[in-house]
Amino acid sequence: MHRLLNKIILILLLSLPVAVWAYIKPVRVIYPELVGLTCVDGFVCIDDITRIEEAKKLYKEAINFIESEVGLIASVPRAVFCSSKECSSSFGLYNGSYGNAGAYNVGTFGFVISYRGWQPYYVRHELIHHLQNERLGSINAWFFKPDWFKEGMAYSLSKDPRHPLSEKLEEFRVKYELWAERYNSTQFWEEAVKL
Repeated sequence: MHRLLNKIILILLLSLPVAVWAYIKPVRVIYPELVGLTCVDGFVCIDDITRIEEAKKLYKEAINFIESEVGLIASVPRAVFCSSKECSSSFGLYNGSYGNAGAYNVGTFGFVISYRGWQPYYVRHELIHHLQNERLGSINAWFFKPDWFKEGMAYSLSKDPRHPLSEKLEEFRVKYELWAERYNSTQFWEEAVKL
C-alpha cells in the first residue's frame, strides 16, 4: 500500500507542471517559445516575426515613457505580442480567464498584448502594473490594493486616450487622479503602500 501511495504521489508531482502549463495560460509568459513564439533580445516575443520591429518599437517607447514619467523599472519584463486571435487565445485572452481584454500582466515576469492591443497606451498600461508589482509586491498589489488605485493609475498614467472609459473604469481613473494630486513624487509610493 505504501509503495502504491508513493507511485501516485510521484505521478501527481510529475504531471503537475504539464497541468499548470495547459490550464493556467498566463504561466506561458515564462517560456512562450513552447507555444511557437519567437523571442528576440530575451524580452520581446512574437507569433509573427514580420512584425518584430513594430513590437520592439512599442516596447522600447513604453519603457522609456514609464521610466521618464512614472518611475524606474528595476527588472524589465518579458513582453508577448500576439498578432493573431489564435495566439491571444493560447495565452488566455478571448476564451479564457482574461475574457475580451486587450492585454494583461503576470506579476513581474511579463505581460501579454493581444492582437487588438498594439497601441502605446496598452503597453504602458501593462508596464505600470509591472511597476506596481515591483514597488508594492505582486501579491500585495494584486490582492490588497484597491482596484481604483491599480487600474486608475494604469489608465491615467498610460495616457490612455479613450475618454470616457466604461463607467467603472472612468470612475477608477478619476478617483486615482484625485488621490495622486495630493502627493509629490517622493511621497507617492510611500502613500501607495499605506492604501
